[in-house]
Amino acid sequence: MTVDRNALKKWEKVREFALGLPGAAEEFPWGESVAKVNKKVFVFLGVDDGSHPLGVTVKLRDDTAHAHALAFPGAEPAGYGLGKAGWVRVPLEEKGAPAAEVLCDWVEESYRVIAPKRLIAELDAD
Repeated sequence: MTVDRNALKKWEKVREFALGLPGAAEEFPWGESVAKVNKKVFVFLGVDDGSHPLGVTVKLRDDTAHAHALAFPGAEPAGYGLGKAGWVRVPLEEKGAPAAEVLCDWVEESYRVIAPKRLIAELDAD
């Protein structure tokens, strides 16, 4: 399976943005990349080695953002029961996939749901 260059660029931008948020750290549980804050995952980044389609999974509590994310081609509530808690998996290789800027907005929203108040205050101060 070849990696879609455009999707990979988006994925790299999203990863860089996520890891740039206050207190964010990358870990590799289950062999896939996740960004955590305060030991809690705020975005699942999956793998970039071409073994699985590129995508990101974010937690969207805002109904409008949640509905918007699900409107993209191939987007779906996350598996393992996470969808019930507002997690959405958004594929990056589908035609009409969201722009990196939109994905970064969703990552920030997901971060705000998970991060402690002091780190959100730090983010807002920047």
